[in-house]
Amino acid sequence: MKNSARYKRIMIRGFKLVIIVYGLGGILLWHFQEYLLLHPKAVSTSLSYNFQIPHKELLLPVTEKDSLSIVQFQTSIPRKGLILFFHGNRENITRYVRYAKALTQKGYDVWMTDYPGFGKTTGAFTEARVYQDARLLYQLAGKHFSCDSIIIYGKSLGTGIAAELASRFCCKRLILETPYCSIPQLAGHYFPFYPTKRMSRYQFPVYEYLSGVKAPVTIFHGTRDEVIPYSHALRLKKQLKNQDIFITVQEAKHSNLLEFVYFNQMLKSYL
Repeated sequence: MKNSARYKRIMIRGFKLVIIVYGLGGILLWHFQEYLLLHPKAVSTSLSYNFQIPHKELLLPVTEKDSLSIVQFQTSIPRKGLILFFHGNRENITRYVRYAKALTQKGYDVWMTDYPGFGKTTGAFTEARVYQDARLLYQLAGKHFSCDSIIIYGKSLGTGIAAELASRFCCKRLILETPYCSIPQLAGHYFPFYPTKRMSRYQFPVYEYLSGVKAPVTIFHGTRDEVIPYSHALRLKKQLKNQDIFITVQEAKHSNLLEFVYFNQMLKSYL
């Protein structure tokens, strides 16, 4: 009887400990989700980027205090159109300039923006704000390009922003590289024991936006993606139309698709 009572007390204590640890983990996840999702690197607005590609820099006011940083990369060959490029969750435009180089070589001007807190863009990062900034970029592009010559391109985090924009405005094509279904679903992969749908302050529901995109959609994803699992991208297939295509890059990881000949060949064919 004594052993039974002791065992019961140990079980109760263990259960309480599990509850405490679970609760503390949830509190930490709630308060630090921005640090898990976003890895910005700000730079001074007085800094001039030294990109080895012809480009112009703009600082577009969005409020009395905050500005949107835009870099307009220019192709040096006969121009086919414009690509609005929305980058991933790390650092700033300088990390993704290799995409500008690859895409301008294919005959497109490339316009990139930084998100609030990234690069020279100022203000607080919110889902509503980055959608608003994307629309401002599109409206600026519309003054110089017809909508059927504008391609919207999203990489990683930027796929949610690109998909939302393409669901609202005309474009020639939507390209999504290493996309996710939504931030809560992606968070659920890493934290399966928490109600991430309720806890996440960000949604970016790519799967919802795709149903409203009228332009052709092209998705690229690597089978060895260590950040956004390939299986998550496969879920988006259900939202694709007959004109859309899902391209699997065998053995590619999250950040090295540009190193694969097959990716570049397929990208070129859809540009």
